[in-house]
Amino acid sequence: MANDTGPVVVMKRREMKYLLDPRQKAFLLERLRGHMEADQYGLTSIASLYYDTPDYRLIRTSLDKPAFKEKIRLRSYGLATDDSPVFLELKRKADKIVYKRRVQTTVPLVKKFFDGEGDICGGGQINHEITYFRDFYRDLAPACLIIYDRTAYFEPGTDLRLTIDEAPRYRMQDLDLKTSMDGILLLPEGWSILEIKVQQAMPLWLAKILSEGKIYLTSFSKYGEAYRQQMLKHAM
Repeated sequence: MANDTGPVVVMKRREMKYLLDPRQKAFLLERLRGHMEADQYGLTSIASLYYDTPDYRLIRTSLDKPAFKEKIRLRSYGLATDDSPVFLELKRKADKIVYKRRVQTTVPLVKKFFDGEGDICGGGQINHEITYFRDFYRDLAPACLIIYDRTAYFEPGTDLRLTIDEAPRYRMQDLDLKTSMDGILLLPEGWSILEIKVQQAMPLWLAKILSEGKIYLTSFSKYGEAYRQQMLKHAM
């Protein structure tokens, strides 16, 4: 997977999301042959630990669909340990463009950082942005763990990237990247999430495939859906 494992990563791109039933997924994969290739990592389990305020300010704001929104999460590829690399990501979206700041770190260092002890990547602009975010919102703590099994695809020679996330699931207890990859399913059994990531316009050949497969653009947030489901449980 092109999982950008360098110590510091800055990204700016468009990200478009689609929900796939099993038939649509099979259709898409068949039609992608000859256009895109799976990356070297194959199917990879990913866990993202979202931080929020005690009153869930970040996700509640995001669900209102403002022109600008932001979130922060800690990502692990597979189960984390105290020594394995994890990635702290500050993700912002403005006018449909996604901006991501990402630094490599470890679970113990992140805990210290959110406890207010020092910076996260030894200075620089990205460290300043992440630290400002932490200090602005204050009281940020683990709020939701999102887990899924991802295969990433790329079109050789272009910036086009596509990911399919299978069995997206969540936990709002046991919020530890080192525990397990278990969780409650966010979607019906067999459904998955397609994300198309590109800096410029989507190519016409891909738009045609989506149209033929009746695969339509949607607004979907994994953390947002987990929060919604959790609130429904509390309301019952």
